[in-house]
Amino acid sequence: MPPNTVPPTVRQRRLGTELRRLREKAELTATQAGAMLGGNQARISNTEAGRYAVSAERVRAMAHAYECSDQQLIEALVRMTGGRTRGWWEDYRDILPAGWLDLPELEHHAKAIRIGSVIHMPGLLQTRDHARAVFDEGVPPLTPPEVEHRVSHRIKRQTVIYSAQPTPLTAIVHEAALRMGFGGPAVARAQLEHLLVMSEREHITLLVIPFGAGAFPSSGHGIVYFDAEVPSLGTVQLDTDHGSMFVDTEPQLVKYRTVLDRMEACALPPSESRDLIERIAQTT
Repeated sequence: MPPNTVPPTVRQRRLGTELRRLREKAELTATQAGAMLGGNQARISNTEAGRYAVSAERVRAMAHAYECSDQQLIEALVRMTGGRTRGWWEDYRDILPAGWLDLPELEHHAKAIRIGSVIHMPGLLQTRDHARAVFDEGVPPLTPPEVEHRVSHRIKRQTVIYSAQPTPLTAIVHEAALRMGFGGPAVARAQLEHLLVMSEREHITLLVIPFGAGAFPSSGHGIVYFDAEVPSLGTVQLDTDHGSMFVDTEPQLVKYRTVLDRMEACALPPSESRDLIERIAQTT
């Protein structure tokens, strides 16, 4: 099978990583695996790097060769095959940085999404005007067309929470994010009112950490946890000044599940969170 002509997505690389982990657990080299599967070391290496699309039959054959007996994991990996998902985000391939296409694909496939945010509103809950105000603060400055492309992309990502079968979303937001005031009082107030409306949706849980809660782990950056049907296939996205960072090893997944658990323990219950948002909106 020919290699992909564009860089693999995070999801494709993740499938390759999981196949590598299965091979290493079986204590096989790439050369040995290639010989067993009727290929060679190069094909195994390219598959594990996500450079080759891999079929469902190939994944099952690899799992059999690696003596993997976890049928739930095998079927979950099978559902990750077939190359990149052709979603609306592909329309932005030549417009936005490559990493921007990974987020909506992960959101599209996630079983549930869990967000911890301190300074910024979660992107899935931002209004168009709030998003524009955030991008207007970009460093280096973005041109008006660049800002509008990013705003459009962010709003389209919200499809996952508006669809007929929306993805469950838990957003843990610090009070600081509620008081940042991006875009001025009118935009900030509209954003808070939007949060209140969204928090009433059955599939959305909005929790606020008040200033009085004190310190908590990872307060310096945002965390997004994409839950998968098999817990070990989850992915964490971290916001950094140079873009998104994706992590997926078992120790990292355990760490960030624990971080989000501790953030949630600091937060107010949903009803009290809404009360706090209402009070801030009234004084904004």
